[in-house]
Amino acid sequence: MLNTDYKFGEVHGISDQIEAGSDKVHFKQIFSNENGGVVLVAFKAGQKLDTHMAPAEVMVSVLEGEIEFTIQDKAHTIKAGEFLLLGADVPHSVLAKADSKMMLVKVKP
Repeated sequence: MLNTDYKFGEVHGISDQIEAGSDKVHFKQIFSNENGGVVLVAFKAGQKLDTHMAPAEVMVSVLEGEIEFTIQDKAHTIKAGEFLLLGADVPHSVLAKADSKMMLVKVKP
């Protein structure tokens, strides 16, 4: 079953769907189902997500700003317009080098 607040066929500006907050990293689900989904994430510079694992394969696409994405102790810098693929259950952390927005596309293996 699809979980979303959006209607099929409507056009939206993707970066306009989420704003960063100084209190914490912000998340907004665009849609999800039993196979995965799409989530937007917004950071203020310096905000981070500590090391964690996702039970899905993930495409991380930076929409605005610059993100340092560390996978198994190897840091990768991803800038607006770039993306990175990550396997399921791989330890990773995220640090915003600037105010940033990214889109996560999650697909369960």
